[in-house]
Amino acid sequence: MNNPRTAWIVYIVLRLLFFAVPFTVLFLIGLQPWIAAVFAALIGVALSVIFLARPRSTASESIYDWRNRDRTPDDIVEDEAVEARETPSETARPGPSAGPDASGTGTGTGTASNSR
Repeated sequence: MNNPRTAWIVYIVLRLLFFAVPFTVLFLIGLQPWIAAVFAALIGVALSVIFLARPRSTASESIYDWRNRDRTPDDIVEDEAVEARETPSETARPGPSAGPDASGTGTGTGTASNSR
């Protein structure tokens, strides 16, 4: 399934069928509509995870290609540099009490251990 349009159509139609068929069956056997909808949604998600990996992959690749259609190699390098610069500062940010004197091992002045 190399054509993204075909993958989208197959994926959408099968997802709808994976919900509609169990919903109809559960509704016809007498379950309340909201209970039938919940169970049909769970069944539909399970079936789509099992059987629709290839169309989902093709569809997600087409989304990626569409989002990056106007990007130049220079844009990609710039985005990676910005992400690399932002990532360490977000993870290495100290908490409110994590200064050098918070653990008692710093060289702060005016503390009881340093004033003797």
